Amino acid sequence: MTPRLTLINRDYTRLWFGQAVSSVGDAVFSTTLVLWVATVLAKGEPWAPVAVSGVVVASSVAVLVIGPLAGVFVDRWDKRATMLRSEALRGALVAVLTAVTFLPADALPTGVWLALIYTTVLLLHAAGQFFSPARFAVLADLVTGDADRARAAGIGQATGETAWIIGPPLAAPLLFTAGLQWALLFNGLSYALSYVAIRSIGVRERGTGPAGPGGGQQPAGRQRGGLRGEFTDGLRFFASSRFLVALLLLSVIGQFGVGALGTLNVFFATDNLHADAHLYGYLGMAMGVGGITGALAGGRVVQWLGARRTTWIGLLVSGVLLIAYSRQTGFLGGVALLFVFTVPLTLLNTAMSPLLLAAAPPDYRGRVMAVFYPVTRLASMLAAALSGWLAGSVLRDVGGSLGGLRFGPVDMIIAASGVIVLLAGVFAMAALPGTEGAEEAAEKAAGKAVGRSGDDTAVPPGGRPPASHRFPRPKTRPFAHGPRGGRLTRKRTDMPETETTNPEPHEREDIEVVAHADDEELSACVINRSNDL
Repeated sequence: MTPRLTLINRDYTRLWFGQAVSSVGDAVFSTTLVLWVATVLAKGEPWAPVAVSGVVVASSVAVLVIGPLAGVFVDRWDKRATMLRSEALRGALVAVLTAVTFLPADALPTGVWLALIYTTVLLLHAAGQFFSPARFAVLADLVTGDADRARAAGIGQATGETAWIIGPPLAAPLLFTAGLQWALLFNGLSYALSYVAIRSIGVRERGTGPAGPGGGQQPAGRQRGGLRGEFTDGLRFFASSRFLVALLLLSVIGQFGVGALGTLNVFFATDNLHADAHLYGYLGMAMGVGGITGALAGGRVVQWLGARRTTWIGLLVSGVLLIAYSRQTGFLGGVALLFVFTVPLTLLNTAMSPLLLAAAPPDYRGRVMAVFYPVTRLASMLAAALSGWLAGSVLRDVGGSLGGLRFGPVDMIIAASGVIVLLAGVFAMAALPGTEGAEEAAEKAAGKAVGRSGDDTAVPPGGRPPASHRFPRPKTRPFAHGPRGGRLTRKRTDMPETETTNPEPHEREDIEVVAHADDEELSACVINRSNDL
């Protein structure tokens, strides 16, 4: 019988543990670098904000430049080996930086220190562009069904939110009491623990042929082309999938709608909510708690409503709440409403994860995420820049009252963001198909993409991809606990099920749904269909 502490299944629990440890380490590392640059290297200098922003720029360059190409190699290579090598490389990079920081701060010129930090951050995030798509692909193999995939996405989001609640408070004491070296060493050790956890996961790759470093497997019936050809093939597949394009548009619209909040919320707190600046942290805490609440509830909500319905309902509700938040004038009301706003926002992120997992066939998962990550990151950067530019220039002197309602540049932009999120919800209702399965659509898109690329070896006559392109029908499993021992009832979902001729190797006795302690009467079921975003 699976232990009570197991999350979804044994291998997913190990994958989650690695993520949890690494996320806390990353939070400590990022906070430490920002504090050290601001308070030591650039202390009292007028260019200090520029120096700090360089850390963000370095990470963004890695996402936008390395991310799109990384997906091609992730699809070629063994996913678990890719994750292990990424963690080993990141651990080595942090170890080198840690060793150098044992030198006194004045031992090297400030420019050299900054160059070293920026280079390390760039390389760390470059390695992360290989790690994230590989983890996405492994997660799709370890977890099946809408409810379980949404639950896994929710657990992952809650873990990330918790890491950023725990990490920053640890970073400052480590930096100012123990020293920079020990704060960096903490992150290095987190990569080592993540490596051990990932190494213990049992994942068998589909395919029969060798595929690059790590002993990866190239899918049966598919011949590897050049880097440019495979990259183009991935873009062609993505563009031919109406489902994936719709999901990407929703993500981009959502980024433009919500991105303004991250940039302008501090000004909204002081000007509109009439709060002191030192209270701003409570707004972030409210969003963190709301994110954890929504993430943990995501699995059940998707089980009840379906992933598609949860997505558009979450967008509509989030848009309404964001507009309501823009009209707040009291601090406590703003904190409460921001908490409530974050719950459906996180729910829709959780719901989109199983949709995305099912829409990406195994052969294209790396390249699908290599499109999603950079595009959404770019949308987030543009949203932040656009909102700041509008508030500081075009709308700077706009203000007044209408019908007894006072308005200014910041609350107008936030209200407009809420309207954009509302429109995204309306778009989701129409754009996300409710009759054609995402998995079936993925097969059709893969066939179209390969057909146009001229690769007649990837898809047999008839236009259907090989069995390795297709998702398994998960077994109906008994309850994880309790005396009833009955079989679970398969629920109807947004998308029809697909057939398979190759049962997956990871369908073992130890993989079963395990309820939490508060789920004594939960009828947990496996739902076939559809990180995560």
